[in-house]
Amino acid sequence: MTRPAREVDVLVVGAGPAGLAAAARLAAAGVARVEVLDREQDAGGVPRHCHHGGFGTWTHPLTGPAYARLVRDAAVRAGAVVRTGVTALDWAGPLALDTVGPQGAETVRAAAVVLATGARERPRAARLVPGTRPEGVYTTGELQQAVHLYGQRIGTRAVVVGAEDVSYSAVDTVRAAGAEVVAMISESGRAQTTPARAQSGRLRHRIPLLTDTTVTELLGHGRLSGVRVRHRDGRTAQLACDTVVFTGDFVPDHELARRGRLVLDPGTRGPAVDGALRTSRPGVFAAGSLLHPVESAATATRDGVRVAAAVLESLAGGEWPCRAVPLVVEPPLRWIAPNLVAPGDEHPYLLRTSVPARRPVLQVVQNGRLLHQERVRAAVPHRTLTLTARWTRLVDGNGGPVRVALAGR
Repeated sequence: MTRPAREVDVLVVGAGPAGLAAAARLAAAGVARVEVLDREQDAGGVPRHCHHGGFGTWTHPLTGPAYARLVRDAAVRAGAVVRTGVTALDWAGPLALDTVGPQGAETVRAAAVVLATGARERPRAARLVPGTRPEGVYTTGELQQAVHLYGQRIGTRAVVVGAEDVSYSAVDTVRAAGAEVVAMISESGRAQTTPARAQSGRLRHRIPLLTDTTVTELLGHGRLSGVRVRHRDGRTAQLACDTVVFTGDFVPDHELARRGRLVLDPGTRGPAVDGALRTSRPGVFAAGSLLHPVESAATATRDGVRVAAAVLESLAGGEWPCRAVPLVVEPPLRWIAPNLVAPGDEHPYLLRTSVPARRPVLQVVQNGRLLHQERVRAAVPHRTLTLTARWTRLVDGNGGPVRVALAGR
């Protein structure tokens, strides 16, 4: 079947904060045809169903839906076209995508493509939790959409699996739906969030936190009736509940990147990018939680602004680098983004660790040569560390990988 084809200057896939911020900057800079596609029916990304505060700035705090409207309206006012209910199916060429939406199938060709497809939580099936398939099992995103977007009823007694920031957001949503949280369960020995957030969450909601504990089975037929758990010392127990929410454990929505055979970073599992957020395919950029699942909306918005500058440079005839030096992390660090480095890269790097560290030092080494070291704030799993880029001018572009390690634990 021959698809009708159109041409745009820049095609952005994903209408979350990163994609919309990129589109707004590009359109405001004079790029004539900037188009944003999103498979959801409304633009704005995850903030649309995050009804808690904490978005925007310190002086102008917003709820998630208000922030989603803000970034969407900014892109439209700048002149970008935002098309919702449209899915990018596959690549039709190096810089062309086959899509399908309310108007049917078509091919969209562009001079540059920005992938901003975001991330998602791994559901129960991907976590290999055995048991039946009862009603009442959610991820945080599914719960928030059910409660805040569609006004659906959930059960009356919920167990939240996880104890990080997003887990407390799930607790707030359960409470907003009129249900009780009977327990939070964490495989770790502590809450994986800031101490203040964990303490305030437990005090505000009086929630039992079971650490060193794993959900081993879901119980019930038709509707969830409980979960079976195992403590690290081998003891087992059964918690009665009719709702369970699996939180955290984010993975990038990288299907389009994989189908385009873009090089993926083994740590983030998103596209490997350099400091300008360029991927391995000339003309294709990536931004937002697709690169570092998952960060705040503010971080995604900054990515959108950053990638827009790189796209403008590319449209003006800037050369696509032939080679960048891989940037890798040593355990217990889990990933770093961006994960390719060129001399002169200026933007800071984001990292995650798998173990806590009180006063860690990040060391940057290439070919046995120490390029940089800096002390960072206390490292906590599921919380981001930031590494400055002051050392990038020392990188040997023809040398081996640059390695980042965590010392001083």
